[in-house]
Amino acid sequence: MSESPRRVYFIAIAGTGMGSLAGLLRACGLEVTGSDSRLYPPMSTALEKWGIPVHVGFRAEHVIEAHPDLVVIGNAVRPENPEALAVMEEGIPYLSFPDALYQLAIEGKHSVVVSGTHGKTTTTTLVAKLLDAAGRDPSLLVGGYSLDFDGSFRNGRGQHFVVEGDEYDTAFFDKTPKFLHYGARTCVVTSVEFDHADIYRDLDHVKQSFRTLVERLPADGTLVAAVNHAGVRDVIAGARCRSVGYGVGGEGDPEWRAEGCRAEAAGTRFEILRGGRAVAEAMLPLFGRFNVENALAAVATTASLGVPVERAAAALADFRGVKRRQEVRGEARGVTVVDDFAHHPTAVAGSIASLRARFPGRRLVAVFEPRTNTSRRAVFQAAYAEAFDGADRVIVAVVPDTPIYSATGEVAERFSSPRLAEDISARGVPAVAIDGVDAIVDRLARESRRGDVVLVMSNGDFGNVWGRLLAALAA
Repeated sequence: MSESPRRVYFIAIAGTGMGSLAGLLRACGLEVTGSDSRLYPPMSTALEKWGIPVHVGFRAEHVIEAHPDLVVIGNAVRPENPEALAVMEEGIPYLSFPDALYQLAIEGKHSVVVSGTHGKTTTTTLVAKLLDAAGRDPSLLVGGYSLDFDGSFRNGRGQHFVVEGDEYDTAFFDKTPKFLHYGARTCVVTSVEFDHADIYRDLDHVKQSFRTLVERLPADGTLVAAVNHAGVRDVIAGARCRSVGYGVGGEGDPEWRAEGCRAEAAGTRFEILRGGRAVAEAMLPLFGRFNVENALAAVATTASLGVPVERAAAALADFRGVKRRQEVRGEARGVTVVDDFAHHPTAVAGSIASLRARFPGRRLVAVFEPRTNTSRRAVFQAAYAEAFDGADRVIVAVVPDTPIYSATGEVAERFSSPRLAEDISARGVPAVAIDGVDAIVDRLARESRRGDVVLVMSNGDFGNVWGRLLAALAA
């Protein structure tokens, strides 16, 4: 941009990325306002805390009367949005979220982009945590609420900006993946699987985006890749820069390995090897193989940036994590209620396995809301049935019969909650499909018994099922 804006308006401000950037710009002293179709915690309370006024509902006069120097348009905004139309008709300068983030915050810093189908939010936060512990004072923007930084952004004075890089498209006027816009100099690839069926045709289409990300890394950059995963190995061959592999175990011959993982009451203890030689022992206050992978990715990344491995490994011990990632919401009548963001089959299976390690010997009840544009299609119908094998009982929320956004063609087959419940039951895990949060809470409150762990998985607010269940149990 020719000059820095003073007043910035966000259309669809309540998304995790959009709201986080709004907060970051507000912390930098800019006047920030915005709008969205609806607001709910934690972003609604965060925006209020940051002193950012928000209109509920989209109306042309909202953006015009704000007199913005710049409008940031989120990727949830459609071309017919009245505020977006007004911006273009009035000739008001506008940018997509990733372009605004780069131009207003990242440019001039060392961009550390964390990408992948799974683990982005936790790994991004871990990288920033380890850099901060080493005195590097990094900046951060992540698609979740970091308990270590008390929010989803950090305006540091150091040279590094750590950002979660999403493969979803940028805006209605720019269909390229968001992670291509951040000028990555160091890039992490945690996993590559099929997801976002609303914009990607198949796994090969997803891999094309990751290959482009890898090929665009500068020759003096660094690629940190989870070579344990076949999908990752498929996309990293075109890197022009140094490539650093990591993984749990030896598959893919990683330079950085985690061995001897063992769950303890406080978390997971493991040994870190580099080039086959033990270099540190780590204690991570999280559970599950995928969280060990995330931690190892952060150690390998920060080591490439000059942080001593012993210092990074020691800093893992007081990592507090991210809200809605296996977050214990509370306990009532001896029942522990856990909230998790998992929605892809791989993430669902991983979360269940993690809770098994965290709460050994306890009955695990999994509650799943298929909410995304991908999970409401039949694309993962069979895979979901296998994903719940580690649970003792399962409740699947019935999918509402509402339109599914798609840029890849008409949605021919829809996901079926009753069919999933039948398939899970056929594999030996009692399962039922239930329509409505009230009915789900009622069922859980009646059937839960002391010692149960209820794992609720959704990428949305799920009608505050966690709070309502705890209240019902207490009553």
